[in-house]
Amino acid sequence: MLPDSVANQIAAGEVIQRPASVIKELVENAIDAGAGNIDIYVSDAGRTLIQVIDDGKGMSETDARLAFERHATSKITRAEDLFTLRTMGFRGEALPSIVAVSQVVLKTRTHDSELGTRLEIEGGRVLSQEPCVCPLGANFEVRNLFFNIPARRKFLKSNHTELNNILQEIERIALVNHSVSFAYTVDGTISLRLMASNLRRRIVDLFGKKIGEDLVSVDVDTTLVRIEGFVGRPESSRKKGAQQYFFVNGRYMRHPYFAKAVASAFEGLVPDGEQVPYFLYLNIDPANIDVNISPTKTEVKFENESAIWQIILAGIKESLGSFNAVPSIDFDNAQDTYIPALNEELKAVPPPQVNIDSKYNPFASDDSLKHGSPFDCSLEKHQKRNVSRDWEKLYQHLSSKSEDLTSQQTLLFEEQNPGVEEFGKLHFQYRGQYIVSSTNAGLMIIDQRRAHIRVLYDKYMKQMHGQETVTQGLLFPELVSFSMSESQVLDHLLNNVRRLGFDIESLGGGSYSVNGMPAGFEGLSPQILLQELITSISDNGNADLTSYQHDIALSFAKSSAIVEGQVLASMEIETLMADLFSSSNPNITPDGHNIVAILKQENIEKMFS
Repeated sequence: MLPDSVANQIAAGEVIQRPASVIKELVENAIDAGAGNIDIYVSDAGRTLIQVIDDGKGMSETDARLAFERHATSKITRAEDLFTLRTMGFRGEALPSIVAVSQVVLKTRTHDSELGTRLEIEGGRVLSQEPCVCPLGANFEVRNLFFNIPARRKFLKSNHTELNNILQEIERIALVNHSVSFAYTVDGTISLRLMASNLRRRIVDLFGKKIGEDLVSVDVDTTLVRIEGFVGRPESSRKKGAQQYFFVNGRYMRHPYFAKAVASAFEGLVPDGEQVPYFLYLNIDPANIDVNISPTKTEVKFENESAIWQIILAGIKESLGSFNAVPSIDFDNAQDTYIPALNEELKAVPPPQVNIDSKYNPFASDDSLKHGSPFDCSLEKHQKRNVSRDWEKLYQHLSSKSEDLTSQQTLLFEEQNPGVEEFGKLHFQYRGQYIVSSTNAGLMIIDQRRAHIRVLYDKYMKQMHGQETVTQGLLFPELVSFSMSESQVLDHLLNNVRRLGFDIESLGGGSYSVNGMPAGFEGLSPQILLQELITSISDNGNADLTSYQHDIALSFAKSSAIVEGQVLASMEIETLMADLFSSSNPNITPDGHNIVAILKQENIEKMFS
């Protein structure tokens, strides 16, 4: 049989996975205790210190000691209570799991006591318990997380990633408890302060004014479920990183099936692959759901999922229609242009006559131009001028450079593709997506967008490694804004973004002023460019500078590369081919997709055999 200390550490691994898990459990306990103000302090991304202070009802001396025993809870007393849950916690596992892997000091006092209790626990062992003077509520100090499990501590992510995870947990809790004030301090600096407010204001405080302008309220009340909240207008859609939240009975949940209902409501209103933000709150009889599925309590099972799916779909469509968020066609327009009736007595004005001298030849001699030419007067004054007929000599240097370029491409291509020796001089575009050329091995087919991504990626990587960049100043600075979690990511990347040629300054509160853009980014939206960059970095969770630079270069290359279906002129095709085969790897994009494919000669011959 395993010792209690080992069993507790194993159990803690299911509940406490990172510093964000500790904050989630402690803040949810504060919410259950009726707190109106919650202060969160973090040092060293939670490795050194996590402190949560609340003004809830607190705990007595006996309850404080009992709270750290496994499966000790005051929220349920029998199995049937699982079907009437209204609290965040109910298993009695969070606090025992936290103290099993850290050093904890708790100070707590109830409203009917003059003195509180100070309890110190390390690795699951109680070191001391004594009376103390402290304010009403609870003050948890969690130090040296995973101090007794070095392997778990070693596998924590970078400070930036862990802080981002902590902020995401705070956002989820704050969105469903908008009547509670929150303050979040990182290494002595206040990172987030939220005052008690209504739901729309809380969303704006967390994610910026821009999203508040695009929200449409949803309010559906049925005998099965009540749905409240907001969805974004179709024009607020984005490819990645849209704020999408589901809550049930005050608890955050992930539910892909219900997410499809929201996507179905916007079908035909937003481009394929794009997402709209939503904040939907479901209130349902606890007997019809099961939250006791996973240790993180983010998975919830519903008894009538199909019916709720239809209610979500119908409710969002009704809201979009009620607030005129769906584009409509107006056939009754008083501003239509007046077209008078045809008057047969009016005669049409004859078209102007253009006189053309069919005998004029610009390549003829001066003598021939004298006869019948409309330029006789001007040519008579210049009859002695000698007209050179050796015009081919003017372009001889261009053909030699073209041959040098072709030979250079051939050499580079042969290095990347052994066995393919001949590189064609003529390149053709197929369906605005592929460039086709000939080689001795067969037909070479190049994906033009992927080729451009590779070229731009190499260019941006060189710029971030200190090579000279050109910044194009904007006539009017553009203001962009992001949520608190997104601005944390952008602040971490500002130096690298500036090396690319962005003239950007932080204004605080998640707002930035873009005063200049890199040359070649004309016509692209700074908001969209930076948003896609932030989303890419957040999804990958990279830790080192090299990885960040790779993601920045790749994100901007994808944003500014030519799109599929874009028709290229012959010179543009030649330039793209030359740049591609001068790049670091002409065959593969930076994210691992093929750029070049060869249709072998023997396969072509088989088609006609």
